[in-house]
Amino acid sequence: MTKAFICFSVLTVVITASCNTDKKKAFEISRSKELAEKNKVHNKLLDIEIEQGWSLLFNGESLKGWHLFNNPDSTQFSAWEVKDGMIFCNATDESKIFGDLVTDKVYENYELQFDWQMALRGNGGIFINVQETPEYVATYNTGVEYQLLEPEHMDTKTPLKRPGTIWGLSPQLNTVEANPVGEWNTSRIIQQDGKIQFYLNGVLTAEEDINSIAWKNKVANSKFKDAPDFGKTSKGKIAFQNWYFESWFRNVKIREL
Repeated sequence: MTKAFICFSVLTVVITASCNTDKKKAFEISRSKELAEKNKVHNKLLDIEIEQGWSLLFNGESLKGWHLFNNPDSTQFSAWEVKDGMIFCNATDESKIFGDLVTDKVYENYELQFDWQMALRGNGGIFINVQETPEYVATYNTGVEYQLLEPEHMDTKTPLKRPGTIWGLSPQLNTVEANPVGEWNTSRIIQQDGKIQFYLNGVLTAEEDINSIAWKNKVANSKFKDAPDFGKTSKGKIAFQNWYFESWFRNVKIREL
């Protein structure tokens, strides 16, 4: 056995061991990321959030605190259910009772945050300041809508219907795209003394003052001109829309201001 052969053999062993070590490290990193994602805590509040006054609107286990708009006794038979720690709208099941999901409680000055996904080409919304009485047949008769939209939906190209807009009234203040099907988005709604701000994935998308002349004029010149009580109050319930497309929500929390 020559000296050169011995050196070659040793070098081969060293290179092989190094490659195996690198593969092991890559696997461990990948596995660590996978486990971290699977074990990530949702629908929970951090201690600092509790100190700041946040509370959960969804506990990850039930629809406690929610009901169907003008039909509270039918929630258990509706398209809304809790699935894998998420609020899931099974909107394509025609055997389910149709209806928007609304909070039991009325809110006025607050900050609302939630994560959401829509099905492919999905379209939906979150309504604020909803008035729930028999004279109103739908949440959109009174409530202002934060538009939820999957990027493949055709409305993505319509300025007044893009994600994060005040649907039908205000185009995006700053251009931002929603994440596609299978990826989470985070939205935030702030309302204080009639002033509204909408955010999508950290970007300010809408800002209006319900008490202003500009807002009243905007409504009067929109498709809501024949809805006498639309957008008139800065106090009401929060509603998730059931609009023919599957949707998922988690980490729904609110902080009253």
